[in-house]
Amino acid sequence: MTDMLGQADRELFLLINSFHSPFWDSVMAAVSGRLTWIPLYLFIILFLAKERGRESVILILLVIIAVAIADLASVHLFKNIFMRLRPCHEPDLEGLIHLVTGRCGGKYGFVSSHAANSFAIAVLSALFLRRRWFSIIIIAWASIVSYSRVYLGVHYPGDIIGGAILGILVAFLIYHVTTHLHSTTWWYRTFKKKL
Repeated sequence: MTDMLGQADRELFLLINSFHSPFWDSVMAAVSGRLTWIPLYLFIILFLAKERGRESVILILLVIIAVAIADLASVHLFKNIFMRLRPCHEPDLEGLIHLVTGRCGGKYGFVSSHAANSFAIAVLSALFLRRRWFSIIIIAWASIVSYSRVYLGVHYPGDIIGGAILGILVAFLIYHVTTHLHSTTWWYRTFKKKL
């Protein structure tokens, strides 16, 4: 069963990675870049501040914590344990991959840290803001960033799905823990009063 899933993952990767052009190469390289999205992060911070006032400081800290947890978990609980080679490090795929940027990244790819981090940001901020239009846009953004990793040749689709699930789980965990703490503990209310 795992061999069959691995083969399907590899074939889907090769299919997605084969659809490339110079235009989309440059677009996907930019989409995958972390600095590209600084304006979006600033927008999220400003929108949180506008919608939630002083409480937004706590919410922004929680989003940062979610990204840190998703990023560390993707490396230490998945990549370093499963040790699944990235497609661009896989000897059997040599010569078959269109590696857009010429950089493959670390040796192992399961799960994708880009997908985990993007979905942690998207889902947690969507849970806090509860605006349908924002949720659609931010989930679409996380999906496009994640897709770009397959297009660029550095992750299998399974790496992306695993990373997305990890990011979503981290976001829900933090959201539920903090909303529970919000209503039951003195430290949250005290901190909120000081802001």
